[in-house]
Amino acid sequence: MDYEHGMSDLVKVFELLGVSILVVASALAFVRYVLALVRGQTGIDAFLALRAGLGRGILLGLEILVIADIIRTIVVDPTLSSALSLGLIVVVRIVLSFAIDIEVDGVVPWRKAELQREEDAGAS
Repeated sequence: MDYEHGMSDLVKVFELLGVSILVVASALAFVRYVLALVRGQTGIDAFLALRAGLGRGILLGLEILVIADIIRTIVVDPTLSSALSLGLIVVVRIVLSFAIDIEVDGVVPWRKAELQREEDAGAS
């Protein structure tokens, strides 16, 4: 087995891991949603928890898939075309991560610390 073949297999492992995380996290989020409804939690609270769980699963899965794309671009197929594809994938991932982060937390990332300080001051 040569180096490139080994790296190609490693990319496949990361891709499988990323997809597995997406599937398992989605399934867990839906199971938690159903359990929350069965336990009598309000529909909107259960739905918001479902969205948060799905969002976190998507973010983690995408991170792992980006790792696979980086390895493929740097080691397996180091061409300008693959580098441009990687750049596009990373930009899309950043936009998705940003949007999902706002959906999950309900606030833009740069306001999180400010809101946390306000909540801490209000609780004191």
